[in-house]
Amino acid sequence: MLGTIVNTGCIIAGSIVGSLLKRGLGDKYKDVLYYAMGLSSLALGASTFTRNIPQSEFPVLFILSLAIGGVAGTALDLDGRTKALIAKRGGEGLANGLISACLLFCVGTFSIVGPIMSATTGDNTFLYTNATLDLVTSMVFAATYGIGIVFSAAVLFCWQGAFYLLGKLAAGSALLQGTFVNELSIVGGVLIISSGLSLLRIKDCKTLNYLPALLVPLIWFLVKGLF
Repeated sequence: MLGTIVNTGCIIAGSIVGSLLKRGLGDKYKDVLYYAMGLSSLALGASTFTRNIPQSEFPVLFILSLAIGGVAGTALDLDGRTKALIAKRGGEGLANGLISACLLFCVGTFSIVGPIMSATTGDNTFLYTNATLDLVTSMVFAATYGIGIVFSAAVLFCWQGAFYLLGKLAAGSALLQGTFVNELSIVGGVLIISSGLSLLRIKDCKTLNYLPALLVPLIWFLVKGLF
């Protein structure tokens, strides 16, 4: 768990530094950072998707995941409820920024493979690399949206902690030997693209309503492992 603790600490540190920088930024510079995060989300999401889709053994799984997850999330109104809760604390801008930050920090190869490698081999290289990236990213997000971005650190800790536990429990199993991480990354890439579209104010896709889509690949591989 050392790598996850370091990663979490970097986000907290970056959020504090970024929030201090925010006080000296004019509105035009805040807008520049806002759109920079939107463009970065599109680029990172597209990169994640295109890098993983050629290796997919189940090319339609991400479509089924988004469809099933989207319906489930919409029925639960995850996006509306979460944004309303965050907006009460810091406004709609913080809600969009925090959601985007959580997706960027959590839904990526480093943040999924890293804790699994840490649990199974003791190698924290991926997590330390991810921590460095998240330190810079959290600074930019906090400079744009404020100290509220620090709450994404708790989300990241729980997310990576879950995969660390999964790695400990499923070491050597078919779940980790298959393409689970690859399929999960494809779905995550689409969610990051969706987040970028919202930040750029092109289209509010209600990204959080699709969050259950991340569970579909897990269920698929668990069921597949039974046969």
